[in-house]
Amino acid sequence: MAGEVTAFDNVLNFRDVGSYINQHEKKQHLRLGQLYRSARPDSASSSDRQKLQHGLRIKTIIDLRSKTEHIEAAQKHAKRTAASSAVTAFTSDDKIGDPIKIPGIDYADINLNGKGFERHLVWQLSYGNLASLMGYMLFGYRLQGISIIGKNVLQKRGLVGLGQDTLDHSGPEIKQVFDVLADPKSYPVLVHCTQGKDRTGLIVMLVLLLCDVDATAITDDYVKSESELEPEFEERMKEIASIGLDESFARCPPDFVRNIVSFLESHYGSVENYLSGIGVTQKQLDSTRQVLVEKC
Repeated sequence: MAGEVTAFDNVLNFRDVGSYINQHEKKQHLRLGQLYRSARPDSASSSDRQKLQHGLRIKTIIDLRSKTEHIEAAQKHAKRTAASSAVTAFTSDDKIGDPIKIPGIDYADINLNGKGFERHLVWQLSYGNLASLMGYMLFGYRLQGISIIGKNVLQKRGLVGLGQDTLDHSGPEIKQVFDVLADPKSYPVLVHCTQGKDRTGLIVMLVLLLCDVDATAITDDYVKSESELEPEFEERMKEIASIGLDESFARCPPDFVRNIVSFLESHYGSVENYLSGIGVTQKQLDSTRQVLVEKC
């Protein structure tokens, strides 16, 4: 199944990165069936799970979501399971009670926007907003607290600004991602966040730049997520609005890749310099390329 277009019941924005890039570049630049990207696979059906584990033989899933997102995902999964249990006697699906994580697949839970990134955002708040944030967090209202940051920081920075902030302040987490990607035993790998769009897009972009993929092909891969996510646009808008963000955060700005590449070059010199600067060794850089780049 590697390289083929795979239809899923409940997994959006899924694609074989190598296959998609090769189609765009019209050459066999990347190996097929090694690196996949998607939106959250939490609602994967039994058929979806079979395709991921036994069809595509996914060995490792890198989940870039935050603690809050994991809590929300668990709550949604619990509600779905409870609702489904009412019809268990009328269905042949014996996977209704499956856990979110698929047994037999290794998971690397790496909150891409971790402590350093969070501190950077928090210290941009006014004293009044900071006090409100601390009050919400103290009493367990995480979503309301995040909305304070959303309205007053995230919205102002925009997707490009947040991508730049991630590079500047999430070095340890990006290093953890490349620790996984540099290990040939991890593959095939699926990378995802909630939408599989921006955090996933940034990681995939770094990988593709490392593999000397043209920026226009990377842009094409990034913007494809907007149409791929259209089926759940209304649901995503509710989630985005709940943390104080507008519709622009559900879109894929065409200049995202160009601006991030320009930022990397002007602030770090190159993608290799950036990755080396956060602790990715030359051996790891070479190993990642060896796994993903098609041999001539």
